[in-house]
Amino acid sequence: MSNAKFRRLPTGFWSSLKQFLLEQKRIIAGDRMGVVGIIIISIFLLVAMFGETIAPYGPFEVFEGVDGFILEYRGPSIAHPFGLTQYGEDVFSQVLVGTRIAVVVGLISAFMVVFVGANIGLLAGYYGGWVDEFFMRITDIAYGIPFLPMAIVLMSLLERGVSNIIIVIVLLFWRSTSRVIRSQVLTIKERPFVNSARVAGAGNFRIIYQHIAPNVMPMTFLYVAFAIGWAVLAEASISFLGFGDPDSISWGQILHQVFANNAFREDWWWYVPPGVCIMLFVMSAFWIGRAYEKVVNPRLR
Repeated sequence: MSNAKFRRLPTGFWSSLKQFLLEQKRIIAGDRMGVVGIIIISIFLLVAMFGETIAPYGPFEVFEGVDGFILEYRGPSIAHPFGLTQYGEDVFSQVLVGTRIAVVVGLISAFMVVFVGANIGLLAGYYGGWVDEFFMRITDIAYGIPFLPMAIVLMSLLERGVSNIIIVIVLLFWRSTSRVIRSQVLTIKERPFVNSARVAGAGNFRIIYQHIAPNVMPMTFLYVAFAIGWAVLAEASISFLGFGDPDSISWGQILHQVFANNAFREDWWWYVPPGVCIMLFVMSAFWIGRAYEKVVNPRLR
């Protein structure tokens, strides 16, 4: 949608947003890989919603043989399609139930990361001066912080849990979005329709969020797609290192258990399913982002 449409509808923001989203949907629907990514992500969303219902067993249910001993390291079978862990737990049920944490962390973290980064970029780009200098120096410091070491430190200080994992991801991943949005705002704020709004008496926040923000929306949505993939990888990495929620199961925690039991050599049925799920989820988010690049850059259409 052109900037003119946003300028003609200063009081119809939601109407403009609806038209804008319909246009983006049409463009993305023309990209096959983007459609495949949306389908895969939708399947994961359904599994996250109903995983505990469709899982044949509990994620921590232990199976024993007729002799009373735990069935350890059992390969795939009809009763257990993904086999059993060292502790006699059904891997298939764990993968289904663990989808929820990946989806919850991925979606919530992505939207929070983009929300924080976009607002910092809007404020820094619009006000300039010391405000821009302050936010950009913080961004430079954030860029210099390596993710995993800092995540380990923060998770060691905080209580292990999904909410704290989301906080850690948001604290360390907002930086890229803020820089890109700032660079767009620096050019948009010099356009005539912004000056016209200022002359008409519009306040700074009205100009930022009603006139400038709609024009950076495509880039914001693009970073939402990419941030979902980053967040899922980050959660899997943190859980793999042993800092996940001990009272729940996730794909990263399954891989952590495999590593802790030195089962990577022979027990492929234990680590392949969660690894493939992580790969598909991240690839799907990338495919959606790649399709959405056509919205941000019309020359790619």
